Amino acid sequence: MIVEHRGAAPALHPSAYVAPTATLIGAVTVGAGARVLHGAVITAEDGFVDIGSNVVIMENALVRGRGTHPVVIGDHVMVGPHAHVNGARVGDGAFIATGAALFPGSTVGEGAEVRIHAVVQVNTHVAPGAVVPIGWVAVGREAQVFPPDKHEEVWAIQQQLDFVGTVYGVGKDATMQDIMEGQSTYFGEHEADVILRL
Repeated sequence: MIVEHRGAAPALHPSAYVAPTATLIGAVTVGAGARVLHGAVITAEDGFVDIGSNVVIMENALVRGRGTHPVVIGDHVMVGPHAHVNGARVGDGAFIATGAALFPGSTVGEGAEVRIHAVVQVNTHVAPGAVVPIGWVAVGREAQVFPPDKHEEVWAIQQQLDFVGTVYGVGKDATMQDIMEGQSTYFGEHEADVILRL
């Protein structure tokens, strides 16, 4: 499905392929030879998503561009099934495996690998060619990588990265009620969407 959102419509290169059950919403650009497979959702909320050439977005992946954190995916990138790329930049030739999660403000360098169910936290920069192992967490402006049982070490760094401000645009003292009322308004903008193609 191709959907106009906030007055912007997706733009696909003629050689790109979007599966009939994939959904592209808003200011999304899909490059030459790119493939968006079944169930994938690529949504430009109040920003944009730019997908390079020969990129494959696998089944049920979510790619979300935001106003302050657009998504830019370089050429020759694999985004695996059920992966979550939210407000992140991904360099050429990177590999984002099944179930991996990239949070707003994060960067994955050229040729880097974020393996199965690994996480790249907000405002974290994974160096070109680096590997985030299966299930591990990368955190920090210059990423440090931790196994999942090192929550305290991850949290000590993550507290400095302003998760709620980066993701929700609120101060650290915001309540869940504040956050969700803001999110309800933010996503309420979809009520004005226009379906351009099923």
